[in-house]
Amino acid sequence: MKKAIVVGASSGIGRELAVILAKNGYKVGITGRRDQLLLNLQATMPESFVVSCFDVTDIKNVPACLQRLVDELGGLDLLVLSSGTGKINPALDTEIEQKTNAVNVTGFTAVADWAIKYFDAQEYGHFAAITSVAGIRGSRFAPAYNASKAYQVSYLEGLRQRAFHLKKPIHITDIRPGFVDTDMAAGNVFWMAPVDKAARQIFRAIENKRSVVYITNRWRLVAFLFRMVPGFLFKRM
Repeated sequence: MKKAIVVGASSGIGRELAVILAKNGYKVGITGRRDQLLLNLQATMPESFVVSCFDVTDIKNVPACLQRLVDELGGLDLLVLSSGTGKINPALDTEIEQKTNAVNVTGFTAVADWAIKYFDAQEYGHFAAITSVAGIRGSRFAPAYNASKAYQVSYLEGLRQRAFHLKKPIHITDIRPGFVDTDMAAGNVFWMAPVDKAARQIFRAIENKRSVVYITNRWRLVAFLFRMVPGFLFKRM
């Protein structure tokens, strides 16, 4: 039985992905801040889930919490980082911006670094993280969110390069969703993907050890167009 951890499994994409992994033969460690939601999920398949409740922004405790989960699982083949936050913030409310950075930059880095060091020592493994199409360009509506996702995209590229030079079977998957029908979608309906469809596509990308995947695939076109828009035009959008 393969072993996986899903960080951010209490709701949304992380929860759906944890269910899919469990149904496909994985024993899954599920984490998040809301313990009751994790326990409710565990109750649906008690033999498949191990629960640990912690906050990724508490970076000093992240390594110990993840290691305890690995010990309970009896190993680790895959770690999926689905934890993230972001809000529309045209007024530049500092509290919103800093909270976004705390989760999407500081917390992300703590989990990613632990995972890569663990897989390096083990000499194999797979780290997958949910970033966003928003990481392609900046946004006047949510500056910190887009910037933090750009950080994640670049960080994963650096980790992929590092893994290649280690010459070990360590795989890095950058998952870039567009709008998915979760609480974070904030009412957007453009090319909205149902969360179960998004999770299924993510699972296939992980199984195929894809380096970068857009969810759904049509968002690859949006990413391409975003990159092509010159700066003097983009600032007018």
